[in-house]
Amino acid sequence: MIEQWDQVDRLIDLAVEEDLGPGDVTSHTLFDPDVEVRADYVVREPAVLCGGPVLGRLFERHGRDADFHLCADEGAALSPGDCVARVHGPARGVFALERVSLNFLYRMAGVATLTRRFVDAVAGTGAEILDTRKTCPGWHVLDKYAVRVGGGRNHRTGLYDQVLIKDNHIAAAGANAPGANAAPGDEHLRELVNRARAGVPEGIRIEIEVDTLAQFDAVLPARPDILLLDNMPLDDMRRAVARARTLPAPPILEASGGVTLDTVRAIAETGVDWISVGALTHSAPSVNFALEIVE
Repeated sequence: MIEQWDQVDRLIDLAVEEDLGPGDVTSHTLFDPDVEVRADYVVREPAVLCGGPVLGRLFERHGRDADFHLCADEGAALSPGDCVARVHGPARGVFALERVSLNFLYRMAGVATLTRRFVDAVAGTGAEILDTRKTCPGWHVLDKYAVRVGGGRNHRTGLYDQVLIKDNHIAAAGANAPGANAAPGDEHLRELVNRARAGVPEGIRIEIEVDTLAQFDAVLPARPDILLLDNMPLDDMRRAVARARTLPAPPILEASGGVTLDTVRAIAETGVDWISVGALTHSAPSVNFALEIVE
């Protein structure tokens, strides 16, 4: 379900404005205003459908004389040749929105399809696949929606709804940052968690990134809500999972860093709760759709 339609509407309007400009000179040259066409949106490869509601919104806002309806459910598994939507209306209007509508389908279905592959790869392990903030600028809402359609889970929405203390924060803060009670070695990580907990409203979860078991052991007594195991070897992940499970209320353990379809199953089998995959949104291949004239 898409809730932030105001943001999506702005993206739709921008996409139409930049593609259509003052008008489609090809269609206005070839077709009189009363010429109508019927066309099907057809997929050319196996995919997960995502973007149907956005296409409906596009035609609602910019193709008001066209009759548009979906032929497949959002999240459906598609086979080559499947029709996902049909449109009937003035040729000028249909062609004016052809490329914009396909561009939305290409990307959204691409993200959903890749997400579904990762979700299927870890089936039965109990691990969940999460996205990251590595989204296309302006597409944040739709990229994260597409991850959900593919069966994944959204990580934090933005910088404002969860604390995530990453390696650069740790490096910049340092063990001797003003206000910190510096401790030797990796123990200053506990102080960063405590400072974050004291500085955010109740209900905001606190996550910190660790690269080694030594860091993991050092920060565990501070009881962060989530521990991010970044590029940690599988054996070390297993040890971290075992140590966390000895606690009455163990933190969520998230694995990240260079996760691929070839490696994700082994990572999931270490027992971690979450696996975050930046590739879901920064490297998803487009799905091939076409608009075919049927009349």
